[in-house]
Amino acid sequence: MARTGSTFGTSFAALLQTLMPDCKTAICCPADADAAAPAGGFEAYDGVVLTGSLLSAYENRPEVHRQIAFLRAAADAARPIFGSCWGLQLAAVAFGGTVARSAKGGEIGFARKIALTDAGRAHPLHAGRGVAYDAPAVHNDEVTAVPPGTLVTATNSISAVQGAEIPLGRSTFWGVQYHPEFSLGDMANVIRRSRRDMVADGRVKDEDEAADIAEDLTALQANRGRTDLAWRYGLDADVLDDDVRSLEVANWLASLTPRH
Repeated sequence: MARTGSTFGTSFAALLQTLMPDCKTAICCPADADAAAPAGGFEAYDGVVLTGSLLSAYENRPEVHRQIAFLRAAADAARPIFGSCWGLQLAAVAFGGTVARSAKGGEIGFARKIALTDAGRAHPLHAGRGVAYDAPAVHNDEVTAVPPGTLVTATNSISAVQGAEIPLGRSTFWGVQYHPEFSLGDMANVIRRSRRDMVADGRVKDEDEAADIAEDLTALQANRGRTDLAWRYGLDADVLDDDVRSLEVANWLASLTPRH
């Protein structure tokens, strides 16, 4: 499903290719009833990435159940797993945690003042991060209870679990509630598609204001030197520098042990 102008899978695959030009990716859509298994089986891959989704992990519907089964199969195959947003929520639900609607309204645009926990400051998932930072984000749900053995690595005032390491049987999951894979252009498209929700939530006064924000982010994506726009939205290198923004994904890639 798409929210950024491309599908979650294609945009994440593009980032992986940027960070590791020689990597090869395969995109699966396990929510679909007719989805094909990964070519060659999970054992043919060095790792598995769970992207965002428009679903809610607490919904009792086949699309959710199929993705939980996919995640558990990847874990049974001992594949390292990374997830953002929905990926974190799905991993929590699949292995004994809970997810619910965010009590504080979630985050659209950017997650602010994310702070690393003691575990997070020592964790390779966040290597290179400052103690506090902002990140692209769009979510209305959040992890409300973590599975046994989970290390919460990052938090903020909106969601207590902004980052985590979760033991998944034979596998280990690293994940974040925010979207290190989303560019400013992606966030502009998210805001365009979320404009009615943003009005309903009181985040903007009307859809025109949301459209103006999207246009500003599009302009800033094209020219990171627009200090006027960066100042207007309180953005710095955490979001403006692609290498900093995508640190968690790069760190996870660096942790993988190639099988060939």
